[in-house]
Amino acid sequence: MSDTSTPRLVDLLIIHGTLITMDPERRVMDDGALAIDGDRIVAVGSSTDVTARFVGRKTINAHRKAVLPGLIDCHAHAGHGLLKTLGGGDSEAWMDACRVIYTTGSDEEFWYAEAKLAALERLKFGTTTGVCMFGGGDSIMRVDDPRYAARHSAAIAETGTRSFLAVGPSRPPGPRVYATWDGDHRQDHEVSFEQMYETCDEIVRSQHGMADGRVNICITLPVFQPQHEAGHVPFTQVFRDQARQYSELARSHGLGFTQDGHRAGTLQQAHEELGLLADNAFMSHSIELTAGDIAACVATGTKIVHNPSAIMSIRGRCPVPELIDAGVTVALGSDGTAPDRSYDMFRHMFQAMHYHRRHFRDSGVLPHGKVLEMVTIDAAKALGLEAEIGSLEAGKKADVILVDLFKPHLMPLNMPVYRITSFASGSDVCTTIVNGKILMEDGKVNTVDEAEVMELAQVATDRMLQRTGLQHLLTPPPTLWKVSHY
Repeated sequence: MSDTSTPRLVDLLIIHGTLITMDPERRVMDDGALAIDGDRIVAVGSSTDVTARFVGRKTINAHRKAVLPGLIDCHAHAGHGLLKTLGGGDSEAWMDACRVIYTTGSDEEFWYAEAKLAALERLKFGTTTGVCMFGGGDSIMRVDDPRYAARHSAAIAETGTRSFLAVGPSRPPGPRVYATWDGDHRQDHEVSFEQMYETCDEIVRSQHGMADGRVNICITLPVFQPQHEAGHVPFTQVFRDQARQYSELARSHGLGFTQDGHRAGTLQQAHEELGLLADNAFMSHSIELTAGDIAACVATGTKIVHNPSAIMSIRGRCPVPELIDAGVTVALGSDGTAPDRSYDMFRHMFQAMHYHRRHFRDSGVLPHGKVLEMVTIDAAKALGLEAEIGSLEAGKKADVILVDLFKPHLMPLNMPVYRITSFASGSDVCTTIVNGKILMEDGKVNTVDEAEVMELAQVATDRMLQRTGLQHLLTPPPTLWKVSHY
């Protein structure tokens, strides 16, 4: 008979940490420990209990550190990492630049370098799972050929983070002109909506579930805004056809479905006329929603992704407290790193709290624990992964971060949930673990060469600007200084 008192050997122990578990009881443990074996958490408890039952091939002492589930960013944009601040505050110029770059100014290495830079930023900030639309601006997607998405996915796989790439057609009218590059030689070609669909189908078939399930695909469509498209009947029919076609693509492969830019009335219309709302759907921005929009989300189980730092949140408010009170799951997103944002989800938690408190003139709106849920367990629910990630529980994937609390701006060592949501930043993350693999320890990234990634990003950006002739968008406007408005 075996000796049941012999500790079990596991790959990793994290001991003596302040555990913020986000489990159903929302336990916070002062001297907590995790046992990790392979890609799973096998035990969560006090350090005394866990070390009595397990011994680790490697042990991390998390004394004076918070131990949390990896953060989840439910809405961002591939490509944006190399477009930061382009246009110097002119949002229309920036949108036009997106259209040019994402169709005719980017090659495979642009998408590879950008994905590596974005994944590096995320893992250093403790964001272990992220969603990326494969393009942006006004719904301009790089879907003329699957090789661009393949290079994006390869970069994510090499870096080690968990990712969802959202693919779908560019906004009508079509066909759209895309360009391929061979050195300095540019070749233009028109791409029909049928070709875009074929590309998306191939991306799903070839890339969904890559890298031990860390690299995944979801489906997207441009948001149809009938009040802005009055009289454009062909556009309406194209969109109805796309809604049917891409919804079936998502359903047939069990994929999530997302859209970028919902606003007053469009969610209800997407539900009643296009059938796009469902429990696999997570819809971004969603500003100035009507009672009908909220009711449609409740009826279908549709989730909402709030991007408090985005330009769209300046133009209108996502009614987050109202959605939560109605029973709708709300997650947070960064909206990517351009034109003026960051992948630092700590920053977006803080922004979300103050954004809605200012609206209601009420400092009690959005408790600190609630916003932490919105980047962990609620975000996991939005992606349909609440059984796998989003909390520190035995049986779940080992996506774990450590935050160094022994810093002047985070002292004294008490009330850790408040320290994390009000005072911490992404730069306080010292260790990031995904799928049980240590991607960063004590601030040192193990999976990629940081300097090499940043050099790749600079080269790809310089090449893109030269090809597109957009260097003038790097020049600050004369209204940068001494005035109140651009």
